[in-house]
Amino acid sequence: MWSDRRLLELFGIEHPIVLAPMAGFATVELAAIVSNAGGLGSIGCATMDLQRVTNAIAQARRLTSKPVSLNFFCHEPARADAGRERAWHDRLSPYYRELGIDEATPRPRTDLAPFGSAMCEFVEDAGPEVVSFHFGLPAPPLVARIKSAGCKVISSATTVEEARWLEDHGADAVIAQGYEAGGHRGTFLDRDQNRAVASQLGTFELVPQITDAVSVPVIAAGGIADGRGIAAALSLGASGTEIGTAFLLCPEAATPPLHRDALRQARELGTVVTNVLSGRPARALVNRLIAEVGPLSDTVPDFPLPMGELAPLRAAAERNGSRDFTPLWAGQGAALNRELPAKALMQTLVKEAVERLKRIKDG
Repeated sequence: MWSDRRLLELFGIEHPIVLAPMAGFATVELAAIVSNAGGLGSIGCATMDLQRVTNAIAQARRLTSKPVSLNFFCHEPARADAGRERAWHDRLSPYYRELGIDEATPRPRTDLAPFGSAMCEFVEDAGPEVVSFHFGLPAPPLVARIKSAGCKVISSATTVEEARWLEDHGADAVIAQGYEAGGHRGTFLDRDQNRAVASQLGTFELVPQITDAVSVPVIAAGGIADGRGIAAALSLGASGTEIGTAFLLCPEAATPPLHRDALRQARELGTVVTNVLSGRPARALVNRLIAEVGPLSDTVPDFPLPMGELAPLRAAAERNGSRDFTPLWAGQGAALNRELPAKALMQTLVKEAVERLKRIKDG
């Protein structure tokens, strides 16, 4: 069925489809369904503490005996900068007043710990088949420990240079993340995030360049929402695809109602890459905050600190049925979304891709 079987054999899966981890949205149930349907289900652990990750992998093992992937972030910890944090607070103050929120209301300090030794020890014990990373890779000793535990290691690259770096530092496969992808850019070599965004290649330009540059299997990510996209990526040399946004309307996804409604209007709303939601460039459906403060702002504090300042605004707006301050993560393929159960969507994606590849082969 699939002519390039390198990724299938590497992960022990049947179909070249990896569920994007989508922290907070890709539930364990969704991951298990994708794995049971022959793909690789992913669990976004970057926003979880150790106990929640422990519970998630235990639940996954109850729901599937198939391979699963755990995903973590490798970002640099946020640096405190009183000036930038005050400037961000001042920029959002008019919205606080508009929504009647006391500006003295304590804001949660939203921070995320990058992958470290304690989580690595858990991964060694849990032994997931695949461990994936965003924003590079952890320190070499941690990578060595993960691989010694028998786990395959993958991470995202937004440039050829990043793909080569990942291969050189132990990645067993590389995710070629194109400009179309929803959520955060995986950029990690260029410290100028805005410059990196401005020069980022689209998926179908990036994939062949990375496949020419590395020897490990390449997973195409960004804007792939149906069998046509899968077939196109495989035809360009990818060994597999990573798909996220297409699963956000599945009933098994933890996509909130306001976000689901926005996805249904994706063609009208459009998506942009913005840093005003989290402090790092990420693609989302356009809302009021992005339109009025972004898409890109030089005043935002380090990732993920802006989320704390936005939390009261988001909560107040959502109580009124508004998504003005809600992160509506989505890729450029959102307008192609279908509201199907995850198992049916997987079956549809496989069927469409196989039929399209046969048409390409038959000319």
